[in-house]
Amino acid sequence: MNLTPQDMLNARILIVDDQPANVALLEDMLQSTGYTQVFSTMDPTAVAGMHRQAPFDLILLDLQMPGMDGFQVMEALKTGSAAGDYLSVLVVTAQPAHKLRALQAGAKDFVSKPFDLLEVRTRIRNLIEVRLLHRELARHNQHLEQVLQQRTAALRESEARYRALTELSTDWYWEQDSAGRFTQVSGPVNEMLGLPPDGLAADENALRKEGWNPAERQSLRARIEARSPFLDVLLSRTLPDGSTQQFRVSGTPMFDAACNFVGYRGFGVEVLPPKSNPRP
Repeated sequence: MNLTPQDMLNARILIVDDQPANVALLEDMLQSTGYTQVFSTMDPTAVAGMHRQAPFDLILLDLQMPGMDGFQVMEALKTGSAAGDYLSVLVVTAQPAHKLRALQAGAKDFVSKPFDLLEVRTRIRNLIEVRLLHRELARHNQHLEQVLQQRTAALRESEARYRALTELSTDWYWEQDSAGRFTQVSGPVNEMLGLPPDGLAADENALRKEGWNPAERQSLRARIEARSPFLDVLLSRTLPDGSTQQFRVSGTPMFDAACNFVGYRGFGVEVLPPKSNPRP
């Protein structure tokens, strides 16, 4: 966000004063300095509308004007400005007591009458630089927001493709919340595993009654508690008829934008379907 000298000289500047002599003095000073977009009005009631139609980078505002003073003009400008917009106003006053009130009303700086032209040039340049940097920062943030939205959309599309491919290449796809409850299951997982509703987080005593291998279950539970990914973890169970089932399960932890654990997602395949193995 490097500003060039020409960027500064192309800034849009509005002079607001009811005295033609003051307007002419400021116009001459700005144009002789090289500023290319200098506008003026002696009607304070027109300022807010002009700014809404084509925003100015700096407004040189006289405080003491008939009909509508500078404080009222600043209120009108704030009412018509978008939230977060940087309103750059340099007030011109012959009353020292008005300076603090002007700053409290939203002015960014002030100059005193009669003018010290060198001081006016310096304050104008400083305010324009801040305004233009603020504008560029807003544009940069908007660009980053657009990039984030595009990448989020691409990520969601990628996840959708991943799920679709997983469903085609495996027996089931699953997701669990942070408590271990299934939140999404694709495939005949209930029929294949016979797991209770809370799935991998089920009570070990209940799982032992279902015939699951305790050592394998303990190993898987340790991985889950450590929030570790796991690949092709073997799970086996002995059915009431003595036959054995085996599955290979893979999973990876999920985290939200604040890095909080929100659950697991993964897939599984049945590698050894039930086969009769009568007990002696």
